[in-house]
Amino acid sequence: MQADSVAGKSLTLVISIMCFLACLTAGTVYLINKSASAWLRNIATEVTVQIEPAERMEDTDSLAKAVKEYVERESGIVSARVLSISESSSLLEPWLGVNSKLLATQLPRLIAVQLHPRISPDLRDLEARLGAHFPRVAIDDHRQWQDQIRTVTHSFALGGIAILFLVGAATTAIIISATYSAMASNHEIVEVLNFVGATDRFIAHEFEKHFLRLGVRAGVVGAASAMAVFSVMPLLVEFLGSGTLTNAELKRFIGNGMLDSYGYIVLLMIVIIITLLCVLTSRFGVFRILHNQL
Repeated sequence: MQADSVAGKSLTLVISIMCFLACLTAGTVYLINKSASAWLRNIATEVTVQIEPAERMEDTDSLAKAVKEYVERESGIVSARVLSISESSSLLEPWLGVNSKLLATQLPRLIAVQLHPRISPDLRDLEARLGAHFPRVAIDDHRQWQDQIRTVTHSFALGGIAILFLVGAATTAIIISATYSAMASNHEIVEVLNFVGATDRFIAHEFEKHFLRLGVRAGVVGAASAMAVFSVMPLLVEFLGSGTLTNAELKRFIGNGMLDSYGYIVLLMIVIIITLLCVLTSRFGVFRILHNQL
C-alpha cells in the first residue's frame, strides 16, 4: 500500500483522527486531574468555623470576633478571617441567585481558617474546646468536599481510560484490516520474495517500516490538531463563561484550558503509543498471514 495512494491517505486520515481523539481525551483528563489536585491542596489547608446566628446580629458579630481571636492563638493556624455578610451571600449566588442576600442573615457566620501545611492542629480537639468556650460553634474540615472531588476525578479518569482503550482497540482493528489488504494487493510480490529466499522476518520488516512512517505521520497530525484545540481553549473558556456557567466555575473545573509542559509530554506519549501500536499490529498481522499461507 503506497502512502500517497487513495487507500494510504484514507488510512492516514483515520489513524490521525484516532490519535486526535486519544490526545484530546488524555489532555482533558490531565487538566481535570491537575485542577482537582489544586483543589485538594487548597481544601486540605483550609477549614471553616461556623457560628449559628443569634437573634441580634450584633451578638453574632461579637461572638465571631472572639472566636477568631481564640483560633488565631492556636498552634498550626496561619490566619483566620471573618467573612462578611456580603461575602457569605456571594458564595450562595451560584445556587440561590440574588435571593441569597435575603437569606444571608439567617445563615451561619463563617470564619475562614488557613492551616499550616506541615503543622496541622487537632481539629476535633479544637472543636471541643471551642464548644466549651463559645455557644453555637462548629468546625467544617471540608472532608465531604474532598471525598466528592476524589470521586468525580476518579470517575473522569476511568472514563478517559475506557475511551483510550476503545480508541486503541479501533486502531488495532483498522491496522489489521489494512495489513490484510496490503498483503492481498501485494500477493505476487510477496510470493516472488519467498521464491528468491526472503524470510518472513524480512517481509514483516518492510511492512513495519511502512506502518512506522504512517503511524508517525498520523500521530503528529493528530497531536498537532489536539494542541491547536488546547491552544484556543482559554478563548473557549471565556466564551462559555459568559453564559450559564460562570468563568470561575469553568476554571475551577479545567483551569484555563492550557496544557503545561507535562501535558505536552502526555500528548507525546500518546503519539508514541499509537506508532508502536501500528508497528506491532502490522508485524504480528504479517506473520500470522504468512504462517497461514504455509
